[in-house]
Amino acid sequence: MSFAIALAVGVLAGAHTATWGMYKDSPYEGFAWRRYFRSIVVSALAAVAWEAAVGFDLASAGARVVLFGLTYVTERGLVELYKTYLREEDQSKYFIPMQFHVMGRIVHSRRIRWSVATGWVAAVLAVAWGLRAFQGSGAGVPAWAAVLLIGSIGGWLSAFGGAFKDAPIEGFETFKFFRSPVVALLWSAVVACFSRDYLHIALCGLGYTVATIETYKTFFFPNKPRGKFAGKPIRFPFFLTWRYRFAPLYAAIWLAIVFNVAAAFAEPSRGLVEPARELGALTGPPWIHLAARADLRSRRG
Repeated sequence: MSFAIALAVGVLAGAHTATWGMYKDSPYEGFAWRRYFRSIVVSALAAVAWEAAVGFDLASAGARVVLFGLTYVTERGLVELYKTYLREEDQSKYFIPMQFHVMGRIVHSRRIRWSVATGWVAAVLAVAWGLRAFQGSGAGVPAWAAVLLIGSIGGWLSAFGGAFKDAPIEGFETFKFFRSPVVALLWSAVVACFSRDYLHIALCGLGYTVATIETYKTFFFPNKPRGKFAGKPIRFPFFLTWRYRFAPLYAAIWLAIVFNVAAAFAEPSRGLVEPARELGALTGPPWIHLAARADLRSRRG
Protein backbone atom coordinates (compact mmCIF):
# COMPACT_ATOMS: atom_id res chain seq x y z
CA MET A 1 0.00 0.00 0.00
CA SER A 2 2.84 2.44 0.80
CA PHE A 3 4.28 2.06 -2.70
CA ALA A 4 0.84 2.62 -4.24
CA ILE A 5 0.50 5.86 -2.28
CA ALA A 6 4.05 6.85 -3.24
CA LEU A 7 3.20 6.21 -6.89
CA ALA A 8 0.10 8.42 -6.58
CA VAL A 9 2.14 11.19 -4.94
CA GLY A 10 4.69 10.94 -7.74
CA VAL A 11 2.03 11.13 -10.46
CA LEU A 12 0.51 14.23 -8.87
CA ALA A 13 3.91 15.91 -8.49
CA GLY A 14 4.76 15.12 -12.11
CA ALA A 15 1.39 16.34 -13.38
CA HIS A 16 1.91 19.59 -11.46
CA THR A 17 5.30 20.16 -13.09
CA ALA A 18 4.18 19.05 -16.53
CA THR A 19 1.15 21.35 -16.46
CA TRP A 20 2.90 24.61 -15.64
CA GLY A 21 5.64 23.68 -18.12
CA MET A 22 3.11 23.09 -20.87
CA TYR A 23 1.11 26.18 -19.95
CA LYS A 24 4.03 28.58 -20.32
CA ASP A 25 5.80 26.98 -23.30
CA SER A 26 3.14 25.54 -25.62
CA PRO A 27 2.31 28.84 -27.40
CA TYR A 28 5.98 29.11 -28.38
CA GLU A 29 7.05 25.53 -29.07
CA GLY A 30 3.82 23.56 -29.37
CA PHE A 31 2.62 20.64 -27.32
CA ALA A 32 3.64 16.98 -27.28
CA TRP A 33 2.17 14.34 -25.00
CA ARG A 34 5.61 12.71 -24.85
CA ARG A 35 7.05 15.82 -23.19
CA TYR A 36 4.03 16.19 -20.93
CA PHE A 37 4.24 12.64 -19.61
CA ARG A 38 8.03 12.78 -19.19
CA SER A 39 7.79 14.63 -15.89
CA ILE A 40 4.99 12.36 -14.70
CA VAL A 41 6.99 9.20 -15.36
CA VAL A 42 10.19 10.60 -13.82
CA SER A 43 8.30 11.83 -10.75
CA ALA A 44 6.51 8.51 -10.28
CA LEU A 45 9.81 6.64 -10.37
CA ALA A 46 11.43 9.19 -8.05
CA ALA A 47 8.63 8.91 -5.48
CA VAL A 48 8.81 5.11 -5.46
CA ALA A 49 12.61 5.28 -5.16
CA TRP A 50 12.38 7.66 -2.18
CA GLU A 51 9.83 5.40 -0.51
CA ALA A 52 12.05 2.37 -1.06
CA ALA A 53 15.07 4.22 0.34
CA VAL A 54 13.45 5.87 3.36
CA GLY A 55 10.30 3.89 4.11
CA PHE A 56 7.89 6.70 4.95
CA ASP A 57 4.67 5.90 6.76
CA LEU A 58 2.47 7.33 4.03
CA ALA A 59 -0.67 6.88 6.09
CA SER A 60 0.59 10.10 7.71
CA ALA A 61 -0.25 13.36 5.94
CA GLY A 62 3.09 14.79 7.09
CA ALA A 63 4.91 11.96 5.32
CA ARG A 64 3.01 12.67 2.12
CA VAL A 65 3.87 16.37 2.35
CA VAL A 66 7.56 15.55 2.66
CA LEU A 67 7.52 12.91 -0.08
CA PHE A 68 5.83 15.33 -2.50
CA GLY A 69 8.56 17.93 -1.92
CA LEU A 70 11.36 15.38 -2.27
CA THR A 71 9.82 14.01 -5.46
CA TYR A 72 9.34 17.47 -6.92
CA VAL A 73 12.92 18.59 -6.40
CA THR A 74 14.32 15.24 -7.61
CA GLU A 75 12.36 15.39 -10.86
CA ARG A 76 13.33 19.01 -11.46
CA GLY A 77 16.98 18.27 -10.80
CA LEU A 78 17.09 15.26 -13.12
CA VAL A 79 15.18 16.91 -15.97
CA GLU A 80 17.18 20.15 -15.78
CA LEU A 81 20.41 18.17 -15.67
CA TYR A 82 19.35 16.36 -18.83
CA LYS A 83 18.15 19.47 -20.68
CA THR A 84 21.15 21.61 -19.76
CA TYR A 85 24.07 19.24 -20.14
CA LEU A 86 23.04 16.07 -21.98
CA ARG A 87 20.32 16.89 -24.51
CA GLU A 88 21.21 17.93 -28.05
CA GLU A 89 18.64 20.43 -29.34
CA ASP A 90 18.42 23.36 -31.73
CA GLN A 91 18.71 26.44 -29.51
CA SER A 92 17.67 29.00 -32.12
CA LYS A 93 14.11 29.07 -30.82
CA TYR A 94 15.30 30.42 -27.46
CA PHE A 95 16.33 33.91 -26.42
CA ILE A 96 18.21 32.43 -23.46
CA PRO A 97 19.74 29.07 -24.43
CA MET A 98 18.55 26.09 -22.42
CA GLN A 99 21.73 24.19 -23.18
CA PHE A 100 24.79 24.94 -21.05
CA HIS A 101 26.31 28.24 -22.09
CA VAL A 102 28.80 30.79 -20.84
CA MET A 103 27.78 34.44 -21.25
CA GLY A 104 25.31 33.36 -23.92
CA ARG A 105 27.81 31.32 -25.91
CA ILE A 106 26.61 27.73 -26.16
CA VAL A 107 29.13 25.08 -25.19
CA HIS A 108 28.92 22.41 -27.89
CA SER A 109 31.62 20.12 -26.54
CA ARG A 110 30.02 17.09 -24.91
CA ARG A 111 33.16 16.44 -22.90
CA ILE A 112 33.03 19.89 -21.33
CA ARG A 113 29.27 19.77 -20.71
CA TRP A 114 29.42 16.36 -19.12
CA SER A 115 32.40 17.40 -17.01
CA VAL A 116 30.48 20.42 -15.71
CA ALA A 117 27.45 18.21 -15.08
CA THR A 118 29.64 15.87 -13.05
CA GLY A 119 30.86 18.85 -11.05
CA TRP A 120 27.31 19.97 -10.31
CA VAL A 121 26.28 16.49 -9.19
CA ALA A 122 29.38 16.32 -6.97
CA ALA A 123 28.53 19.72 -5.47
CA VAL A 124 24.95 18.65 -4.68
CA LEU A 125 26.19 15.41 -3.12
CA ALA A 126 28.72 17.39 -1.07
CA VAL A 127 25.95 19.65 0.25
CA ALA A 128 23.87 16.57 1.11
CA TRP A 129 26.82 14.99 2.90
CA GLY A 130 27.45 18.25 4.74
CA LEU A 131 23.86 18.38 5.99
CA ARG A 132 24.08 14.78 7.18
CA ALA A 133 27.39 15.45 8.91
CA PHE A 134 26.04 18.62 10.54
CA GLN A 135 23.00 16.80 11.89
CA GLY A 136 25.09 13.87 13.10
CA SER A 137 27.66 16.07 14.78
CA GLY A 138 25.29 17.05 17.54
CA ALA A 139 26.37 20.68 17.32
CA GLY A 140 24.73 22.77 20.02
CA VAL A 141 22.65 24.85 17.63
CA PRO A 142 19.11 25.88 18.64
CA ALA A 143 16.41 24.28 16.53
CA TRP A 144 15.24 27.60 15.10
CA ALA A 145 18.81 28.53 14.14
CA ALA A 146 19.32 25.14 12.47
CA VAL A 147 16.23 25.66 10.31
CA LEU A 148 17.36 29.18 9.40
CA LEU A 149 20.76 27.79 8.46
CA ILE A 150 19.63 24.87 6.33
CA GLY A 151 16.26 26.12 5.11
CA SER A 152 17.48 28.43 2.37
CA ILE A 153 20.40 26.31 1.11
CA GLY A 154 18.42 24.95 -1.83
CA GLY A 155 17.12 28.43 -2.64
CA TRP A 156 20.65 29.84 -2.75
CA LEU A 157 21.76 27.05 -5.10
CA SER A 158 18.81 27.86 -7.35
CA ALA A 159 19.47 31.61 -7.17
CA PHE A 160 23.15 31.37 -8.10
CA GLY A 161 22.47 28.81 -10.83
CA GLY A 162 19.74 30.98 -12.34
CA ALA A 163 21.87 34.12 -12.16
CA PHE A 164 24.77 32.37 -13.88
CA LYS A 165 22.50 31.19 -16.68
CA ASP A 166 20.22 34.20 -17.19
CA ALA A 167 21.84 37.37 -15.84
CA PRO A 168 24.50 37.76 -18.59
CA ILE A 169 21.69 37.88 -21.17
CA GLU A 170 18.69 39.50 -19.49
CA GLY A 171 20.46 41.39 -16.69
CA PHE A 172 20.57 40.93 -12.94
CA GLU A 173 17.37 41.41 -10.92
CA THR A 174 17.82 41.76 -7.16
CA PHE A 175 14.25 40.70 -6.34
CA LYS A 176 14.48 37.65 -8.55
CA PHE A 177 17.84 36.64 -7.02
CA PHE A 178 16.67 36.76 -3.38
CA ARG A 179 13.18 35.41 -4.05
CA SER A 180 14.15 31.73 -4.10
CA PRO A 181 16.15 31.74 -0.83
CA VAL A 182 13.37 33.58 1.02
CA VAL A 183 10.58 31.33 -0.25
CA ALA A 184 12.72 28.24 0.40
CA LEU A 185 13.26 29.36 3.97
CA LEU A 186 9.52 29.79 4.53
CA TRP A 187 8.69 26.40 3.05
CA SER A 188 11.50 24.74 5.01
CA ALA A 189 10.02 26.12 8.22
CA VAL A 190 6.74 24.43 7.29
CA VAL A 191 8.39 21.12 6.38
CA ALA A 192 10.41 21.21 9.61
CA CYS A 193 7.12 20.68 11.45
CA PHE A 194 6.82 17.24 9.85
CA SER A 195 10.42 16.05 9.51
CA ARG A 196 13.51 16.11 11.66
CA ASP A 197 15.87 15.23 8.83
CA TYR A 198 17.94 18.26 7.76
CA LEU A 199 18.48 16.95 4.23
CA HIS A 200 14.76 16.34 3.72
CA ILE A 201 13.92 19.79 5.05
CA ALA A 202 16.37 21.51 2.68
CA LEU A 203 15.31 19.48 -0.37
CA CYS A 204 11.59 19.86 0.32
CA GLY A 205 12.01 23.58 0.84
CA LEU A 206 13.47 23.86 -2.65
CA GLY A 207 10.87 21.56 -4.19
CA TYR A 208 7.95 23.58 -2.86
CA THR A 209 9.76 26.78 -3.76
CA VAL A 210 9.93 25.77 -7.40
CA ALA A 211 6.25 24.79 -7.34
CA THR A 212 5.24 28.12 -5.77
CA ILE A 213 7.36 30.44 -7.89
CA GLU A 214 6.50 28.68 -11.15
CA THR A 215 2.81 28.89 -10.27
CA TYR A 216 3.17 32.60 -9.59
CA LYS A 217 5.04 33.31 -12.82
CA THR A 218 2.89 31.06 -15.01
CA PHE A 219 -0.65 31.71 -13.84
CA PHE A 220 -0.42 35.24 -12.47
CA PHE A 221 1.32 36.48 -15.64
CA PRO A 222 0.04 34.03 -18.29
CA ASN A 223 0.74 36.31 -21.24
CA LYS A 224 4.22 37.37 -20.20
CA PRO A 225 6.82 35.26 -22.03
CA ARG A 226 9.51 33.61 -19.96
CA GLY A 227 13.03 34.89 -20.38
CA LYS A 228 13.96 32.03 -22.66
CA PHE A 229 11.26 33.14 -25.14
CA ALA A 230 11.60 36.92 -24.67
CA GLY A 231 11.10 38.66 -28.00
CA LYS A 232 10.19 35.42 -29.77
CA PRO A 233 6.94 35.22 -31.77
CA ILE A 234 4.00 33.10 -30.66
CA ARG A 235 4.14 30.30 -33.23
CA PHE A 236 1.19 28.29 -31.91
CA PRO A 237 -1.62 30.72 -30.93
CA PHE A 238 -4.11 27.84 -30.74
CA PHE A 239 -2.58 26.78 -27.43
CA LEU A 240 -3.21 30.16 -25.81
CA THR A 241 -6.78 28.99 -25.15
CA TRP A 242 -6.37 25.21 -25.47
CA ARG A 243 -4.12 25.14 -22.39
CA TYR A 244 -7.00 26.37 -20.19
CA ARG A 245 -8.42 22.85 -20.03
CA PHE A 246 -5.50 21.85 -17.78
CA ALA A 247 -6.17 24.60 -15.23
CA PRO A 248 -8.72 22.57 -13.19
CA LEU A 249 -6.23 19.72 -12.82
CA TYR A 250 -3.55 22.14 -11.65
CA ALA A 251 -5.88 23.77 -9.14
CA ALA A 252 -6.95 20.35 -7.85
CA ILE A 253 -3.33 19.36 -7.19
CA TRP A 254 -2.74 22.56 -5.23
CA LEU A 255 -5.89 21.87 -3.22
CA ALA A 256 -4.53 18.39 -2.45
CA ILE A 257 -1.25 19.96 -1.29
CA VAL A 258 -3.03 22.46 0.96
CA PHE A 259 -5.31 19.73 2.35
CA ASN A 260 -2.36 17.47 3.20
CA VAL A 261 -0.44 20.30 4.86
CA ALA A 262 -3.49 21.18 6.94
CA ALA A 263 -4.07 17.52 7.82
CA ALA A 264 -0.40 17.15 8.76
CA PHE A 265 -0.65 20.02 11.24
CA ALA A 266 -3.73 18.37 12.73
CA GLU A 267 -1.95 15.07 13.36
CA PRO A 268 -1.18 14.45 17.04
CA SER A 269 2.31 13.07 16.35
CA ARG A 270 4.62 14.49 13.73
CA GLY A 271 8.12 13.69 12.50
CA LEU A 272 9.30 11.13 9.97
CA VAL A 273 12.95 10.36 10.54
CA GLU A 274 14.21 10.26 14.09
CA PRO A 275 17.79 11.55 14.54
CA ALA A 276 18.17 9.52 17.74
CA ARG A 277 16.47 6.37 19.02
CA GLU A 278 16.00 7.93 22.44
CA LEU A 279 13.48 10.32 20.94
CA GLY A 280 11.31 7.66 19.36
CA ALA A 281 8.60 7.95 22.01
CA LEU A 282 8.35 11.74 21.88
CA THR A 283 5.58 13.53 20.06
CA GLY A 284 5.06 17.10 19.00
CA PRO A 285 6.97 19.55 16.80
CA PRO A 286 10.60 18.78 15.92
CA TRP A 287 11.77 21.87 17.80
CA ILE A 288 10.99 19.96 21.01
CA HIS A 289 12.79 16.85 19.79
CA LEU A 290 15.92 18.73 18.83
CA ALA A 291 16.02 20.51 22.16
CA ALA A 292 15.56 17.19 23.95
CA ARG A 293 18.31 15.66 21.87
CA ALA A 294 20.73 18.42 22.87
CA ASP A 295 19.72 17.96 26.50
CA LEU A 296 20.38 14.20 26.30
CA ARG A 297 23.87 14.84 24.94
CA SER A 298 24.66 17.42 27.59
CA ARG A 299 23.58 15.05 30.37
CA ARG A 300 25.68 12.25 28.88
CA GLY A 301 28.68 14.55 28.77
